[in-house]
Amino acid sequence: MGKVVAEVVIVPHGTGSTSLSGYVAEVEKTLRQYGLETMLTPMGTILEGDLDVVLRAVRAAHEIPFDQGALRVGTTLRIDERRDKDISMKSKVRSVEEKLGD
Repeated sequence: MGKVVAEVVIVPHGTGSTSLSGYVAEVEKTLRQYGLETMLTPMGTILEGDLDVVLRAVRAAHEIPFDQGALRVGTTLRIDERRDKDISMKSKVRSVEEKLGD
């Protein structure tokens, strides 16, 4: 199975606070333990790697807010998989930038 590029957003609910950075930091630590390329963004995390590993990492990361006391967790996962050629985070961005002429 080839590489995929995925975006994951994990949102804890019922935390009693509007600040989520502590939860985000723990989720990031967990995702990084899986040897994937990661890119933290202001609204989520981009992952690059084998699909099976991405899915295992997201499953583990989904549990982190519960472990920290959240009463509810919403997780959104988007996966981009191509079987005709290799893709990467960088190649996807580069392709758009080339078309922008930047």
